[in-house]
Amino acid sequence: MDLTKVAIVDDHKLFGRSLEVLIKTFTEYTVILCCNDGSDLIQKISNKFKPDIVLLDQNMPNMDGYETVLHLKENFPEIKIIILSMNHDEDTVVKMVLKGIDGYLLKDAELNEFKNALDTVRKDGNYFPSYITNYLIKDARKSRMAKNDEKINLKFYEIEFLKLASSELTYKEIANLMCISNRTVDGYREQLFKKLGVKSRIGLVLYAMNNNLI
Repeated sequence: MDLTKVAIVDDHKLFGRSLEVLIKTFTEYTVILCCNDGSDLIQKISNKFKPDIVLLDQNMPNMDGYETVLHLKENFPEIKIIILSMNHDEDTVVKMVLKGIDGYLLKDAELNEFKNALDTVRKDGNYFPSYITNYLIKDARKSRMAKNDEKINLKFYEIEFLKLASSELTYKEIANLMCISNRTVDGYREQLFKKLGVKSRIGLVLYAMNNNLI
């Protein structure tokens, strides 16, 4: 079994090392990097050496969580990102979710919640506590009220995919329901990302909400 490679980025060394010890007790994962901040991370990774999942502290010197998210999404969009934070400032959370992070956890989360978040993101899902969902719904409602531009014309299959992508189904399950290949689903997703100007599945969901598709 191929192990999921994890990088830990946190300027509190004791916390980072403790997290590394914990993750090494999970049989599906291996820790390949422990970095002090975002700048340290981007200097150490490359297309030939990179993690599958980055556990990223939100508040760090030199290069904080948000700046690191922007860099990773621009240069390594395939890397999944889970934010670890001591707080959950609404504006900051929404900004990072809309940029494409895959999960968000407070540092005092229970062990089972942490493992659940890792497993969910590993399987191409998103993990956000209920208060994050509430933030996104509130933001979507604000956007809907402020929205004056014309709706983008979507094809029938794009609308169908958008509705399914707004559920808890995996992309593989969506492919099975639509009777298409996984590669075609990937094509639909990237096509909609470009057409709607979003960068994540959450962005698709928010578009669907803003336009009363769900």
